[in-house]
Amino acid sequence: MLKWIQVLWPSFLVAAAAEAVFFTVIDPQQLYLFGQPVDYGKLATYSIGFLGFWLVCAASSLCTIFLQRSASELNRRN
Repeated sequence: MLKWIQVLWPSFLVAAAAEAVFFTVIDPQQLYLFGQPVDYGKLATYSIGFLGFWLVCAASSLCTIFLQRSASELNRRN
């Protein structure tokens, strides 16, 4: 459980900051996805954007935890 908290909480904070910066610069009504304008409302666009940022940040945190394992953890037999 501690590992999940170590992954999800920092990634949540970074995703909130990334979304604030991203949507400060870009208006949600002017977004295009695969050449088509995004037809969702502003709140839906903000929510989808936040979840996308959170997933990317969580993947980064998971990679960090995965790469921090020691040799004894990697070579341990179950």
